[in-house]
Amino acid sequence: MPTIHPLAYVDPKAEVADDVVIGPFCNVEAGASLGSGCILESHVTIHRWTSIGKNNRFGPGTVIGGDPQDRKYHGEPTFLQIGDDNVFREYVTIHRATGEGRFTTVGNDVFVMAYTHIGHNCHIHDQVTITNSAGIAGHVTIEEKANIGGMVGIHQFCRVGKSSMVGGFTKVTRDVPPFVLVEGADEAVRDINAVGLRRLGVTQDARLALHKAVKLLFKSKIGLTNALELVRNEVPMTDEVKYLLAFEERRFHGRNGRGDQH
Repeated sequence: MPTIHPLAYVDPKAEVADDVVIGPFCNVEAGASLGSGCILESHVTIHRWTSIGKNNRFGPGTVIGGDPQDRKYHGEPTFLQIGDDNVFREYVTIHRATGEGRFTTVGNDVFVMAYTHIGHNCHIHDQVTITNSAGIAGHVTIEEKANIGGMVGIHQFCRVGKSSMVGGFTKVTRDVPPFVLVEGADEAVRDINAVGLRRLGVTQDARLALHKAVKLLFKSKIGLTNALELVRNEVPMTDEVKYLLAFEERRFHGRNGRGDQH
């Protein structure tokens, strides 16, 4: 049987694995499910229509699966799905999707630090780190192994590329390319995320190729179309460079067929 503090409330219609630990003043609503090994420390709320995998830890005051903060939402069934081995620190809030039957998702091995908010219809991929007091608006996608600094604000519908780093206090109003460091009020691409890439085992030759590609794409001021062609002609086509090119081409053409150059 799960270990449930006498001052916690777990609705009989919630699904709770046998080895879950639920601390004082927690509330688990009907329609929520908690997988094996989950720990709710205290004052944690798990709302309806929230599915949580194995070995997740929730710090005091976290509110998981609340209604989306969206004027279009009128109570229809929407969902939050969380994977395995994640950590959500104090007072993190994550909202379900808006739009009947739709999902907000969090992958595996994600670390979300205190006071962070993840909005409706977001998709957080595996091994993402989000630092204290970040605000992630609705419909944001953060790709695997990205690192979001403290007090960052990300505008709705933005995409943060994998293995990138967004520096603290940065506002993000457009897509962040993969493998780069973006920082400052101007959201400038400063360089490749060299420290992060070394930690991920990306070779020196691959980092040099990325560095050259980033200089052409974001520093040359020759326009993205010309820069993409130069990268193809002058930079070794490593897996990372190919991914960067595909990301930028998708961003350039835009979701509505409109170019979006830097």
